[in-house]
Amino acid sequence: MLVIGRRNQLTVLRKVDFGYYLDGLDYGDILMPAKYAAEPLEAGDEVNVFVYLDSSEKLIATTEKPIAEVGEFAYLKAVTVNEVGAFMDWGVTKQLFVPFAEQRTRMEENKSYLVYIFIDPITERIIGSAKLGKFLDETPPLFKDDEIFEGIVWQQTDLGYKVIIQHSHTGLLFHSEVYRPLKLGDKIEVEIKNIRPDGKIDLRLRKSGAEKSDEISEIILTKLKANNGFLPLSDHTDPEVIKAMLGVSKKSFKKGIGKLYKDRMVNIEENGIYLILEE
Repeated sequence: MLVIGRRNQLTVLRKVDFGYYLDGLDYGDILMPAKYAAEPLEAGDEVNVFVYLDSSEKLIATTEKPIAEVGEFAYLKAVTVNEVGAFMDWGVTKQLFVPFAEQRTRMEENKSYLVYIFIDPITERIIGSAKLGKFLDETPPLFKDDEIFEGIVWQQTDLGYKVIIQHSHTGLLFHSEVYRPLKLGDKIEVEIKNIRPDGKIDLRLRKSGAEKSDEISEIILTKLKANNGFLPLSDHTDPEVIKAMLGVSKKSFKKGIGKLYKDRMVNIEENGIYLILEE
């Protein structure tokens, strides 16, 4: 089924001087201008394209990839503002229109705004809205603790940051969970920390591999110092023993130890690991 405002896998019907006609199924033939073909195509070839309405209200296909599609939130720059609204750069030639009625405050040229992309039920054209609240799902989510999602930073509050996840719900990232600067529109990886009885979502900022390795190394160092510079742990130690002693997985333990060894802070022996004492 073809979906306007999203990428679709369509079949080439025929080639013409100015491009290709694609099979738009229930929507009929859809033109893809020649400039969007990365290579020569033949009838029967399949091509992944973004489909939208042009200024003449005709469906057009393009191989350009928008920053976001219908049903998604995105942080976009206003390229032009005139008497009818703002026009945003969203990665395709035809800019995204945000009418004044869908702006929270008057948009200004060269400034960026978080918007939701949807199809106007009256004009059937793709437009954007900065009035985000009406597009967010207030029903209790089906997410699970520790699930990982890409989020977009929406607002800063006294408690922390509101983050949009799954282009549907919002969660709160408390200041205590933030260890690096964040700004509006940032795309970040977050984990579900807790879903409260009222359906509200608490988040934690997911750390990169390097940051996790540093944290685990610190845990191991602290444990070594508390145990006279020795821990009876090695590659052969049962994962459950490592978990009980350090509170981390065996895979994470090996990464942490690897960093400490590389930094010449520990020696690794058959019977365990030894802290290298400063002379």
